[in-house]
Amino acid sequence: MTKNKHWANIEERGSLLGMKLLFAIYRLLGRRILLIFLFPVVLYIYATGKAARTASRNFLTQVNYYNGNKKSASWLAGLKHFLAFADSAFDKIDAWLGNITTADILYNQDGVMQSIIENKKGAIFIGSHLGNIEVCRALSQGRYHIPINVLVFTENAIKFNEILKKVADNVSVNLIQLSNIGPELAISLQEKVNQGEIIVIVGDRTSVSVAGRVVYSPFIGKEAPFSQGPFILAALLKCPIYWLFCLKEGKKFRVIFEHVSDELALPRKQRTQVLESFINQYADRLSFYAAKYPQQWFNFYDFWQQDQAVSRKESNGESKQ
Repeated sequence: MTKNKHWANIEERGSLLGMKLLFAIYRLLGRRILLIFLFPVVLYIYATGKAARTASRNFLTQVNYYNGNKKSASWLAGLKHFLAFADSAFDKIDAWLGNITTADILYNQDGVMQSIIENKKGAIFIGSHLGNIEVCRALSQGRYHIPINVLVFTENAIKFNEILKKVADNVSVNLIQLSNIGPELAISLQEKVNQGEIIVIVGDRTSVSVAGRVVYSPFIGKEAPFSQGPFILAALLKCPIYWLFCLKEGKKFRVIFEHVSDELALPRKQRTQVLESFINQYADRLSFYAAKYPQQWFNFYDFWQQDQAVSRKESNGESKQ
């Protein structure tokens, strides 16, 4: 039986050259004109990308069921989902160029960043691929000047950031690529937190290299695997922990900080139970916002697939040289 592909082994559509071309159009002609060029590109990717298209429609259908609507997501709904993802890339650019300002931001807790500065102790923000936390990064750089360290799992994130720097030369964020969370990384990040810096990591992607280190938690009505790594890291850093969401509402963005704990302790005897409870909390909040903003869910693979049944051969270098 052939195993399903792990998310990290799913080829991301669209070349680097294509991204640069679209960015060039954006700079020369503006965002409205860009949409004319963007639509056929997204339509082609959607029409020819069966796996991602199926994942999109299955997710939107599951949201419908979760919200009490027993209707399958249409082909058009999936296309709109893809267009929303493409459009989000240019929200990132707008944020760094200053086209999105604090007047466009709706905070649920505006004092969180200032509190971190005053306490002279860093924190860890656990985000997701729901919405656009890049907007938070851009605005925080200009407003608070707190060093932000973003842990990323793919080279594509770093490539996108390099392109972003060419468009907006004020992009200043420390991207740390990782495949696994080990002692050396934890020590380095602990030093950063002790210096008052922010650590950002997503909690909705399973490990690139190791299968089975997950907790299965209810997500929009079905159990999904959530990696233990980000949450164990949060405990190791012994610092305040927040869930972080940045969700688009019309032309504005709602930035949501949810304080979870001043410090997460994992007692040896209750380690498994406490960790599972913590991850369940995250999955519950992610479910809440994903069901409310489904078009901003940017995981285009089978999110509910069993982690042990997913092939990691390419991630481990067994099929890629």
